[in-house]
Amino acid sequence: MQKNTPRREYGLSRERIIDEAIALLDISGESGLTFRSLAGRLDTGAGAIYWHVANKNDLMVAACDAVLARALVVPVADNAPQDAIRALALALFDAIDERPWLGEVLTRMPLQSPMLRILEPLGQQVRAMGVAEPQQFAVASALLNYILGVSVQNAANAQIGRQLGGDRAVLLGAVADAWTALDAAAYPFTRSIAGQLREHDDRADYLAGINLILRGIAP
Repeated sequence: MQKNTPRREYGLSRERIIDEAIALLDISGESGLTFRSLAGRLDTGAGAIYWHVANKNDLMVAACDAVLARALVVPVADNAPQDAIRALALALFDAIDERPWLGEVLTRMPLQSPMLRILEPLGQQVRAMGVAEPQQFAVASALLNYILGVSVQNAANAQIGRQLGGDRAVLLGAVADAWTALDAAAYPFTRSIAGQLREHDDRADYLAGINLILRGIAP
């Protein structure tokens, strides 16, 4: 009788584990990432994975860190600080739009390495703008909170839209119609922007917010 042989673990590494975890997250979100499902993709046992990552939180941190390391490679050396901040902000917006799970996880790890991948380049550019040292933390934090908050909300809105049918123009049109029908005395501003809601560009609006913050930063 032939003895059972252990499954091959050739090539199993922390990097490979993280790449497969990212693939699972892209398919099923955070709830779909389990050590059992990951072991199945890697054709190994869950115990072998624990040699490389301590637990699911460690794995999520590593997955976020890997995605951001690839997504936030933007040219900054020859750019003005404001342009570098815009490039960084748009890169993160697009990364979270592509991978909504990324934003959800980032909001739960404010002091861990993935968040520092965003804060550090932001802070460097804030410093390059000539902001006085006592104000650098507040300015960088304001930028970080806006960039992350709006990016996460945009991704959440996109998910809701897909659940409701996926036709963005139709959904926005329905909301615009509802706003137009509001009481004119109680909601004069909301009624006045209903038409803009129909055709607005989320990415352009996001960048407009970045520009507002940048204009308000005075050395």
